[in-house]
Amino acid sequence: MAGFRSLARQVRDPRCDLALRRYSLRKCLEKFAPYGHRATWDHLCSRAGFGPEDRSPDPARLVAALEELEEARSVWLAYEAEFTQRRRKEKHDGLRRPGSVDDWHRLTWGGFGVAWCDDPRVHPGEPLAEVLRRLIAALEREPGAACPVCAGERLVWRYDLAHEPSSGPVCTDCGIVVPVPVLTPGALAEARRARLLVSA
Repeated sequence: MAGFRSLARQVRDPRCDLALRRYSLRKCLEKFAPYGHRATWDHLCSRAGFGPEDRSPDPARLVAALEELEEARSVWLAYEAEFTQRRRKEKHDGLRRPGSVDDWHRLTWGGFGVAWCDDPRVHPGEPLAEVLRRLIAALEREPGAACPVCAGERLVWRYDLAHEPSSGPVCTDCGIVVPVPVLTPGALAEARRARLLVSA
């Protein structure tokens, strides 16, 4: 099975058939898709200016989508490398029990679903790398009361999400499932109350 970099080379290769180049970009999302496969594809298509169902997009637009994905992936891989180094040091120092951020991180290893969007048509509009930088910054500071990506305060607890964890606070502004460790207990309680009001 081809890796991310091999697939990226195919997307860039003008000797490859256009259908293969598009297919290779889609396959890249099996390796790295911060919003989930469908939502990340929808995001890349809208940012690069071609339709999700467009079978023959402009090759330059495919490469633009790939470049956005690559930049975001490099941001995430740098975070994972720092995370691994920190955990090694903690284990060396005798801290064997991981914290809540570590539990969340275990579910998103490799970058799939880091900022999961359960509705593939509702996702942040900013570049993927910027979204990941905001999310990482939130993971590295004290919990807050708003979405770390868009600063929206309308969070609603949703069940039956199509990703692990299967329930959590969803930002109704940008659509991401907000990682529980970045929110205060009060914000989590408010999200649960909002769910009750929505379902009533």
